[in-house]
Amino acid sequence: MAEDTIVSGVAGRYASALFSLALDSRQTDAVADALARFDALIAGSPDLERLVRSPVFSAADQLKALDAIMADAGISGIAANFIRLVASKRRLFFIREMIADYRKLNDANKGVTHAEVTSATALTDAHIAQLKESLRAASGGRDVDLDLKLDPSIIGGLIVKLGSRMVDGSLKTKLNAIRIAMKEVG
Repeated sequence: MAEDTIVSGVAGRYASALFSLALDSRQTDAVADALARFDALIAGSPDLERLVRSPVFSAADQLKALDAIMADAGISGIAANFIRLVASKRRLFFIREMIADYRKLNDANKGVTHAEVTSATALTDAHIAQLKESLRAASGGRDVDLDLKLDPSIIGGLIVKLGSRMVDGSLKTKLNAIRIAMKEVG
């Protein structure tokens, strides 16, 4: 696996170093889970987002706050040490990109790809299984981890994003295409 083709830039270098350490320690999934929890905390808290993004806070202030947050969230070990290192190096504003890059490296190592699927209503287990099998075939036999989203505004059908590819089979898009075609004719 060529890590430099999966991730690049400052966030990619930090993520690659972390992945290498986690791989050596046989803790890639545990680190991925801890980082995912931390990322979810940032996404769910405007105050935490401000703490990691704002240059106003000193590294010492960020570390103090992060230690309390990580203790509450049960984030420890390699992931916690990594977050502390990033904060001490004043690179915390890149943490979400680092987490995303780590996830890419971990997924590539495991042979997993991610797909984002948007539907108007909740999919049944049978539909999810069929969709996973179809996406597995489209991705060259790789396991597919689905990120399911609901958006009633698409009316029906699915919007599927697999890597850089997107297929919009939503009823809303089809109706808009018909409306545009009708305007051109009339």
